[in-house]
Amino acid sequence: MSRDDLINQLRAIVGEKYLLLEKEDVIVYEQDGSILQAMPEIVVLPGNAGEVAEVVKAAKRAGAPIVPRGSGTGLAGGAVPAEGGIVLSLARLNRILEIDLKNRLAVVEPGVINLDVSKAIAQDGFFYAPDPSSQAACSIGGNVANNSGGPHTLAYGVTTNHVLGVEVVLDDGRVVWLGGRVADSPGYDLCGVFVGSEGTMGIVTKAAVRLMRTRESVRTLLAVFDRTEAATKTVVDVTAAGIIPAALEMMDRLTISAVAQAVPGVYPRDAEAVLLVEVEGLTETTERAIRLVQTICERSGAREVRIAANQAERQLLWKGRKEAFGAMGLLAPNYYVQDGVVPRSRLPEIMKQVAEIGERYRLRIANVFHAGDGNLHPNILFDMRAPGELDRVIEAGAAILKACVDAGGSITGEHGIGLEKKAYIGLLFNEYDLEAMARVRRVFDPEGRFNPAKLFPTPVSCGEVRRQPQTIPAGLWI
Repeated sequence: MSRDDLINQLRAIVGEKYLLLEKEDVIVYEQDGSILQAMPEIVVLPGNAGEVAEVVKAAKRAGAPIVPRGSGTGLAGGAVPAEGGIVLSLARLNRILEIDLKNRLAVVEPGVINLDVSKAIAQDGFFYAPDPSSQAACSIGGNVANNSGGPHTLAYGVTTNHVLGVEVVLDDGRVVWLGGRVADSPGYDLCGVFVGSEGTMGIVTKAAVRLMRTRESVRTLLAVFDRTEAATKTVVDVTAAGIIPAALEMMDRLTISAVAQAVPGVYPRDAEAVLLVEVEGLTETTERAIRLVQTICERSGAREVRIAANQAERQLLWKGRKEAFGAMGLLAPNYYVQDGVVPRSRLPEIMKQVAEIGERYRLRIANVFHAGDGNLHPNILFDMRAPGELDRVIEAGAAILKACVDAGGSITGEHGIGLEKKAYIGLLFNEYDLEAMARVRRVFDPEGRFNPAKLFPTPVSCGEVRRQPQTIPAGLWI
């Protein structure tokens, strides 16, 4: 099928208004939240699951790749059209179709914004637990694709723990449900396989998500430290005391300096590190837990411990944390965020290594991360216009990920592999592991047209991956 024939078929499916071809229209889809970019050829915006299925069928007849896209907030290049083809935006599938509070679930379309689910049920005393830092902008479909987490992952888990079932369009246009409306459906956990597959197995058109009761009491604490080592040790001490906070976040001095400009008066500018700790549950339990956390922080050398007295103070403390990534623009024109994971007990050690890597590559690194579950977010600050700086940034990022794996951790906790980390997946898996995963993918997408060039290294040789720490697909530019 010629390109013109494909375009005519897509136009007939979605209409002229929702088919984008001109450079000035498609350029806004060339990048997600990562530093990777590739110009799309065709962008389509279907309005329902039926149109998604017809677009997939047309693409199959033409042999064209399909790149599903949500809100474009992903941080690993997962929505970048590295091999051209069709970018299929799910932004118009943005309805909450059903709220069933008796059974504690909602059925939503993939373009629904994460935070809007909780807003819709807040007055009834419920919430949707997965809360990425971008929850005011990121979509449920993107969260499903990347198995996204967030600050409250420590207590509630990641997206896969809250998705009961998904309706998906397969490579031949068939629409099927994986999982259902109840937990632990009999048979293979195909929904669990699909969540976190990064758009390589099909396209989500609906998701049945678990809703949770709002906790009776929530207490939030800010601890200020003059030494980063003391803050990281406190994280270990809090969990060692048997306390499982709903959230346990950490920011270093460089991050604090940015947040202090974006949200003045929340965090002291001269602090070396701050911890944001939140506990939830029954009032009696949270009062005991927050006082115990306070004691541990003070014993570990915190110079100040501030417990939010009301909801307004709590929201202000969280506002600083939620805006930390956006505030990086106050420090440098560009930043490259990593997403490695280490055991909590190795946090003090890994933070020293991150600082050493920054010195080795002559780069500033601002750290803001989910300390409770060891999920690091080192933000490597740089200027893409400076000759040679991007190369040093990529090498530094690779060194951080290798250090995380060497410490017994992983190369990603919530951002996914995408384009950014596919060359490093061999640090975790050997060639037999990767081939087994590739076989699972081929069951769903035998021609490899869904989100090609993502997730798996090319070639799929573990040794080859280790020899080439960073590979960029042809046609991709940064």
